Amino acid sequence: MILKARPAYSPTMPGTFKEKLLSDDFLVTAEITPPKGTDLSEALADAEKLRGLADALNVTDNQRAVMRMSPLAVSKALLDKGHEVIMQLTCRDRNRLALQSDVLAAYSLGVRNICVMSGDHTTRGDHPKARPVFDIDSVQLLGAIRKMKEGFDLSGNAIGHLEGLTVGAVSNADPGQPMQMLKLRKKIKMGAEFIQTQAVYDAGQFEVFMEQIGDLDVPVIAGVIPLKSAKMARFMNGNIPGIRVPPEMIERMEKAENPADEGISICAQTIIEIKKLCRGVHVMPIGTHDRTPKLLRIAGIRKGY
Repeated sequence: MILKARPAYSPTMPGTFKEKLLSDDFLVTAEITPPKGTDLSEALADAEKLRGLADALNVTDNQRAVMRMSPLAVSKALLDKGHEVIMQLTCRDRNRLALQSDVLAAYSLGVRNICVMSGDHTTRGDHPKARPVFDIDSVQLLGAIRKMKEGFDLSGNAIGHLEGLTVGAVSNADPGQPMQMLKLRKKIKMGAEFIQTQAVYDAGQFEVFMEQIGDLDVPVIAGVIPLKSAKMARFMNGNIPGIRVPPEMIERMEKAENPADEGISICAQTIIEIKKLCRGVHVMPIGTHDRTPKLLRIAGIRKGY
């Protein structure tokens, strides 16, 4: 089974993330984490490791409910360096006024790609006493942005059309969770133009997931996280919904002389197995992107690096 985006627009050399979504290119996006502080040097250096490799850099928004610099500032800094950016936007930290305000601000600064999500609960982060907002959820936020693209805010006030804005959403890839699958369909109905999944380790499970949404005309970008240890794999199985690291992978990590290298090999093999099923991969390293070029090279995605 090969699932591709509709070939309605296929430029000779697609440049923007939007153009690549509408081509037959296999996409690579990669996560950039804002700093815990005001120094952008590490984030910018991490982005440079991906120049020529990633089609877009996905800037996280207080990931895992840990307070960090606003993704809006980091996105602008990356745009100034010539990177294509996808800015994440979570419902946890803002009400509908602030969410719409940040969409307008991002658009005015040149951000043309946004990925919306509900966000991890604050009790999981470094400010557990913080009160989460969740005024609207990710499905409602997608609807709000669709209305904004048409030129109106949620109260019907004219704001001007947000032309060229591409909006995506996230989903886990567990076909055994019917409510999550239903929510995914709602996200697409409300205007999600691409779907970025939770980390995939079980290629067979991912194939079933893709078969269940095979009727949906939306590009799916599969998340991948290279394992660093067997302990990390067990933690993900026990604490992150929608992720399943198969027992045989954990055993490989336990027996490996160099678990980090083994994790890269496992991740590369997973990419090879799922490449025929999806439109791209989203690389989410634990730490920096020092090993991402090697991962993509082994997986045969970006040769010559």
